[in-house]
Amino acid sequence: MLSKIDVEKFNTLIETSALINSDYNDLNSLLVHILDSSMRLCEGEASSLLLVNKESQELHFEVSLGGAGEAIKRFTVKMGEGIAGWVALHNRSIIISDVESDERHRHDISKELNFPSKTMMAVPIRVKDECLGVIEIINKKGGKTFSNEDLEWLEIFANQAGIAIVNARSIENAHDTINQLLSEQIKSDTEHNTIIAKSPAILEKLDIIERVAKTDSSVLLLGESGVGKEIYAEQIHLKSPRKGKPFVKVNCAAIPEGLLESELFGHVKGAFTSAIASRHGRFELAHEGTIFLDEIAELPLALQVKLLRVIQEKTFEKVGSDVTVTVDVRILAATNRDIEKQVEKGEFRSDLYYRLNVFPIYLPPLRHRIEDIPGLAEVFLKKYAKETRNRIDGFSSSAMETMLSYSWPGNIRELENCIERACVIGKGRKIEVEDLFFKSPSSQSLPEDGNRTLKTAENIFRARFIKQVLEENNWNQTETAKILDIQRTYLSRLIKELDIIYSKE
Repeated sequence: MLSKIDVEKFNTLIETSALINSDYNDLNSLLVHILDSSMRLCEGEASSLLLVNKESQELHFEVSLGGAGEAIKRFTVKMGEGIAGWVALHNRSIIISDVESDERHRHDISKELNFPSKTMMAVPIRVKDECLGVIEIINKKGGKTFSNEDLEWLEIFANQAGIAIVNARSIENAHDTINQLLSEQIKSDTEHNTIIAKSPAILEKLDIIERVAKTDSSVLLLGESGVGKEIYAEQIHLKSPRKGKPFVKVNCAAIPEGLLESELFGHVKGAFTSAIASRHGRFELAHEGTIFLDEIAELPLALQVKLLRVIQEKTFEKVGSDVTVTVDVRILAATNRDIEKQVEKGEFRSDLYYRLNVFPIYLPPLRHRIEDIPGLAEVFLKKYAKETRNRIDGFSSSAMETMLSYSWPGNIRELENCIERACVIGKGRKIEVEDLFFKSPSSQSLPEDGNRTLKTAENIFRARFIKQVLEENNWNQTETAKILDIQRTYLSRLIKELDIIYSKE
């Protein structure tokens, strides 16, 4: 039958094991807990934990409790030197009943710290017979001598310390690997997600982004599907003071409604049937960084309340928990829907909308920025020609005219997919119209005089597009100019320059 002290020791051991197997991030705190438990249960006055540095073959004081205090951390012990060095070198435990007379003892350390060592236990921290460090318990209370039972318990706690150290190093290595992969991904994304900007519409947006990025204000990116809202969100993050911190993306439409709250805010173990372990949400992962909430208009009303609180108070509770979590996160959001109409219909909270809409940025569709099509096409061509190992180095004049004439309802995403397909099926050194998988507009094809410059192709598209808008507005130039977002006098000049002829179609 166990004695009272045995029950305490076993309970402490179980508690320590539970901590080691939990989701902890602070190795030092865990080692302090292990060392404190060891010292208390073995009735020591002071204790130290040293770790071995393989490269220098030295032991460094990582944790110290009791009389020695933090001052001991400035000392190092060579392998084989002092009692700790002897234990590490021989990988053996030891009890010393008279430390002062032991020839291995570092008297200079005791003297400088003004803490005399009388009795001591020292055990190696072993994992698979490798000594990672040493635990020392100094001076048993009441002038007693440490027993073999004390030594056995200390060895058990040393094993616990070894497991904690190995786990922590594995987690650290995993984090280093993840950070490296993220850095490479960010570098790759930055290279491939370069914003091509020659059109005045996009140059204006980039200027706004440059200024908005320096703030912590929420930004709402608006525009049709495929215009590249995620890329612009990344640019805001990369140009902000948070650029070295996480950039976490969440597509609110891609996650089932029943899982979205847990995905955003995390949950605790047992919160629901499949919650077999606690989990961090995206907001915790984005702490001190930026979170990008794509398709924000799809967020259920119940979660809109919780999101509003995060924006206002920077706090939330995980699913199944009443503990408040505080985060420092900048929020960027995006939608391709008319969110103002949703607010009017009561489908989206007005208070959340106004919080997100501090800096609204409307991104124009590709058909309104045709000056950027050649540059975008070249970037995608280089990317997919390399991936498909197809020796394609450009576009034929007719292919480029087709791309400039097409309305691109899927915007940049459609253009990229189109060029990827062309790189797969293309047989020549140039991409031809038939490689692009869509038909060239039947009207206003290339001039028969052989003038196939890019400027000519752009003018053909401009003329067709302006004429279409004029027809839709019964050739009312004032209304047409408003829709095109240009001055009426400039529209009149374009009509003359592009030879746009009035017709009753």
